[in-house]
Amino acid sequence: MQSSEFVKKFSSWYLWKNILIMGLVVAVLGVGVKFGLDFYTHHGEAIPVPDLKHKRLTDAEHLLRELGLEIQVVDTGYVKSLPADCILEQSLTPGERVKSGHIIYVTINSPQTPTITLPDIIDNSSLREAMAKLTAMGFKLGTPKYIAGEKDWVYGVLVNGRPVNAGDKISVEATLIIQVGNGERSDDDSVDYIDPALPHPNEMGDDVDEFEVVTGPDSPTKGNDNVKENSAKTMPKE
Repeated sequence: MQSSEFVKKFSSWYLWKNILIMGLVVAVLGVGVKFGLDFYTHHGEAIPVPDLKHKRLTDAEHLLRELGLEIQVVDTGYVKSLPADCILEQSLTPGERVKSGHIIYVTINSPQTPTITLPDIIDNSSLREAMAKLTAMGFKLGTPKYIAGEKDWVYGVLVNGRPVNAGDKISVEATLIIQVGNGERSDDDSVDYIDPALPHPNEMGDDVDEFEVVTGPDSPTKGNDNVKENSAKTMPKE
């Protein structure tokens, strides 16, 4: 190909038209991607997170929905002075800015009083051990009630005057009364006294004559007298 022909084709309108079209396509794609990403990621959008603490769950849902945000309950707690379904904690601090559609995670107040399982302390631990274990678990303890029994030994637990057993579910608001021994014996306790076994006479040191009466055979003289007497009786008279 001659140089004149190459220059002629390079300067043709058809070639430049195609180049122009490709450039426009690339520019349109670039602008579209930029605005598309901004729209998808809500670029430049910032919604301040409201303070949801101590609000009812339904009120918080309505408020966040109007702001374009979402809410999700992830845990429950318990505060006696607050109503049920009241928000106790939220994942983001109030005033923090987020994008539309962001999820706010919250902890709400439980409608029921939580319970704790009573451990195995009855007839299995001292008063000091039982009080330390129950306090660490979150139980409320009242003044121990002393009863007859081994000193400082746990014999039972009362809740509202009713005895409870190991494994029972007890409200954290309930007060536990530990029944503990006062070191005195109960009148109901009975003691069996067993007399010691009497020792053998020989063991007592007494001398005891042990003998056996043996009957011997008749003497020969006595036997001969009997024979003579019998013979005299049977002998005929002359």
